[in-house]
Amino acid sequence: MSMDIGGSEGNEKFYDDDGRLRRTGTLWTASAHIITAVVGSGVLSLAWCIAQLGWVGGLITMVVFSFITYYTSILLSYCYRSGDPDSGHRNYTYMDAVRSHLGEGQVKMCGYLQYVNIFGTAIGYTIAAAISMIAVVRSDCFHRNGHGAVCNVPSNPFIIIFGAIEVVFSQIPDFDQIWWLSILAAVMSFSYSFICLYLGIAQVVANGVLKGNMTGIVVGTEVTKMGKLWRVFQALGNIAFAYTYSVIIIEIQDTIRSPPSERKTMKKATFLSVSATSVFYIACGSMGYLAFGNSSPGNLLTGFGFFDPFWLINFANVALVVHLIGAYQVFSQPLFAFIEKWAVKKYPNSTFFSKEITVAPGVKLNLFRLVWRTAYVVITTLISMMLPFFNDIVGFLGAIGFWPLTIYYPVEMYIAARKIPKWTTQWILLEIVSLICLVVSVIAAVGSIVGIVLDLKVYRPFSF
Repeated sequence: MSMDIGGSEGNEKFYDDDGRLRRTGTLWTASAHIITAVVGSGVLSLAWCIAQLGWVGGLITMVVFSFITYYTSILLSYCYRSGDPDSGHRNYTYMDAVRSHLGEGQVKMCGYLQYVNIFGTAIGYTIAAAISMIAVVRSDCFHRNGHGAVCNVPSNPFIIIFGAIEVVFSQIPDFDQIWWLSILAAVMSFSYSFICLYLGIAQVVANGVLKGNMTGIVVGTEVTKMGKLWRVFQALGNIAFAYTYSVIIIEIQDTIRSPPSERKTMKKATFLSVSATSVFYIACGSMGYLAFGNSSPGNLLTGFGFFDPFWLINFANVALVVHLIGAYQVFSQPLFAFIEKWAVKKYPNSTFFSKEITVAPGVKLNLFRLVWRTAYVVITTLISMMLPFFNDIVGFLGAIGFWPLTIYYPVEMYIAARKIPKWTTQWILLEIVSLICLVVSVIAAVGSIVGIVLDLKVYRPFSF
């Protein structure tokens, strides 16, 4: 609920122009949020993606996705405020921006897409974290018992452990209070990215040759013609997943203090973050492909085996888990906020939904938040136990979320906000980009669905 600042000079020190407590976010905290959201488990599949597409297709695709992500993020930054992009009415969430610029009719569909994407991303992060925890346990087992030891480890206990951790962190109320978790997660993301890069270089040196080719996996000797096609489609979805973060850009922008305007700060933060992550992505994907060639693993960290330097690989996997703990929260906060605001509006007189209980100095607990967020984590955990297929899941999530949330809505909102006339050159170019990305999303989704169906033929869910 907003407060009337009444033009008081004293109050202006503590409240923004919309009556809310003054935002404290900076270029660096916004960059940390973006890096935490972008550099996630998707980086681990990029060497595999290049193996499917080859050097030419792989690197060109990564550069194109990087540019599209940056460009559409800039379009979205114009939509944080309605009217004047620097002083107009604020839109606190992605859905608020859609409502302001495109009307109520588009809001429900956008909400379904955004929150399904957030929910699915939480599942993908849970699976990736469990894989890394398993890798640490297996590495220790091999180190203690020898490389010939049988060190099979089930995934479900570790999926449950990650879920239990997220139950605790999910009680942090909102974005403003998880800035420290985002910074920690961003540091961890760079840590394991550097380690992946180093391990790739070390593997190349150990091999004595540079692996990989211009067109990727070879039809006839390594894969069938249809198998190649499905893998190429899936690789497109995986790369899309690796770059997707537009779904929470409005929420991140809403944490930034002004002046300067939030749009200008967000533009700089987006450039810094997307540039940095793109360099890491291309470097990690390229070195992984040089090291493993067409046999590049779906998860790069597990591809280096469980041998020396085992402690370094273990540290990288632990860093990945810590990063995913933070990334899970960064992505889930918009969905948390939406449900809780809806509940308070629906039941304004119920203390169950609105009352905060002090459980420790500086720590408050809300009963509805406790129940609903715990249920959310439990559901994502159970689905992760049913479908622990890293590459296929992230490819599918990238495919279904890429076009509508990263391309269609940002483009249409920008056209509406800037009042770009139909059939002008700028309008035509924006719509062509949107159409091309729609085709990419559809074929990527098809490839990932085929992969999931094939995985389900041999997997038994809930096995311990």
